[in-house]
Amino acid sequence: MATLPLLAATLLLLSTPPAAPGTGTSGDPGPVDASRLHTVGAAGTFTTITEALAAAAAGDTVLVAAGVYAEPTLIVSVPLTLIGEEGAVLDGEGERGILEIRSDSVTVQGFLFRDTGISFTDDRSAVKIDRVRFCRVEGNRFEDTFFGIYLANAGDCLIADNDLSASGDRETRSGNGIHLWYSVRVRIEGNRVRGHRDGIYFEFVEDSRVSGNDSRGNLRYGLHFMFSDGCEYRDNTFARNGAGVAVMYTRNVVMVGNDFDDNRGGAAFGLLLKDITDSSIRENRFRRNSVALYAEGANRLEVESNEFVENGWAVKMMANSEGSRFQGNNFLGNSFDVSTNSRRAYSTFSGNFWDRYRGYDRDADGVGDVPYRPVRLFSLVVSQNEPVLVLQRSPLVFLVDLVEQVFPLLTPANLTDPEPRLLPLPNPWRIPS
Repeated sequence: MATLPLLAATLLLLSTPPAAPGTGTSGDPGPVDASRLHTVGAAGTFTTITEALAAAAAGDTVLVAAGVYAEPTLIVSVPLTLIGEEGAVLDGEGERGILEIRSDSVTVQGFLFRDTGISFTDDRSAVKIDRVRFCRVEGNRFEDTFFGIYLANAGDCLIADNDLSASGDRETRSGNGIHLWYSVRVRIEGNRVRGHRDGIYFEFVEDSRVSGNDSRGNLRYGLHFMFSDGCEYRDNTFARNGAGVAVMYTRNVVMVGNDFDDNRGGAAFGLLLKDITDSSIRENRFRRNSVALYAEGANRLEVESNEFVENGWAVKMMANSEGSRFQGNNFLGNSFDVSTNSRRAYSTFSGNFWDRYRGYDRDADGVGDVPYRPVRLFSLVVSQNEPVLVLQRSPLVFLVDLVEQVFPLLTPANLTDPEPRLLPLPNPWRIPS
């Protein structure tokens, strides 16, 4: 007789009314009948997952009972659903990758994947998805894997609600939590990633969406992507990573509603932008980062309705970044609001709130009558000699910055906000009372 949890899951599958197979990106094969269900475990049809996969045909379901399964790397070569009962553990024993998906329309859910070990000769992964479409990896846990979920040449897949944790101490001995290479239309939703080299990594990925993920405590970046056009990153949290997010060599990227917190260190950024164009950064919150937003070779950006709170530098804009617009942002409690390496500005700031602004508003329209210059002279001094930061709160530095505001000689004369707001602007992080 089957164990009670396995029997209950089997009855649930068999009692589901008939329905058409899933379509679109879901890859859901739909309900199955008894002849298409293969159970694995001490009381199941098979004692190993390898045997069940070998016997399964397209559209079948393999249901794995609780227990530890330390088998050679599992290969899924036909469209099927692979479900783990609570307590089903797939163990790589520190020696191998665990599961490879080589067929379209495969669903994997409910497993604990653990201990792949480290490999310097291949991209050893708990789950590797190679040259397939319409796959789903949902509701799994990953512990101490080199790469967690690795997609190569994949399309129309969903990676959702997985928990990935590793304990890497060096970048060279760690892989990425969720890794995509040459893939299209992939959705990364609601995952939690800890302790990897990069939490989420994109390279040559197009038209994909990263939403609702929590990526923190990773060694290098919470999210790292290069050469990945037309992607969207929405409502994610990137906290306490070596650096928050790096966006490189990319165009047409949308970044909305993300939280960049506590990414600190000598070279730590909340958001690093390098050689990107025609992208939108809206309604994000940057808190307590060494540098909240760093832009180098970043052109034609729309930076709107963001919160920059208690960062070292809120915005570092290099001279080779042109044609960007900063509008409707709140700058609160930052050591330096804006810094640049040029005496000229090639981007515009308008209608932002600056907590250091001391102008007046005679017509009471909420907009200051005197333009605000956000670049402090002291920030230029610090960029040349960082140890002088110890003088930041000295009366002399205050006096020097004040004189430069009145008679700008070294800071960019054309970098001003002509319409500074008198009160913080409402946005998703700041609800008006």
